Amino acid sequence: MVPSFLLSVLNRLFGNEAWRRLHAQAALWVTLVMTAVLLGGAALVVVAESGAPHANITSFPKGLWWAIETATTVGYGDFYPVTLWGRIIASLLMLSAITAFGVITAALATWFVGRAEQDLARLGKTVGSHAREDAEALRTELHTLHARFDHVENLIRDKGPHSTA
Repeated sequence: MVPSFLLSVLNRLFGNEAWRRLHAQAALWVTLVMTAVLLGGAALVVVAESGAPHANITSFPKGLWWAIETATTVGYGDFYPVTLWGRIIASLLMLSAITAFGVITAALATWFVGRAEQDLARLGKTVGSHAREDAEALRTELHTLHARFDHVENLIRDKGPHSTA
């Protein structure tokens, strides 16, 4: 049975549009699958190593610690498989973890790049809007200056040496 808190969190995540996007879903599914791989790998390595001489992964807690060490490439060396099947399980766990971290990293990078693109688009719209406003203000001021110059030219022409006033 899933705790109601977890259901509430999952409901909020999938209710949010950002989490419905493909990269967010991929990261979530890879995390869930990787959790299952860690648990399964820990259980399988305990079975593979049971009864082997010099085996040091002899219980599920030790197997889980070994699986996490192996998946995160920490590898303290305190636990390691000594049987062929244990080493095959270790290899599969390592490859799965490397793939999972790659997918999660790509999903995060996609999210960051998407956010940056959105910010850049908003900035571009804001700058474009201000540029249009400034250009319109300059046109208006230029038109006003032309009108004043025309008025000054008319005054000079009317008061010049050839005027009849």
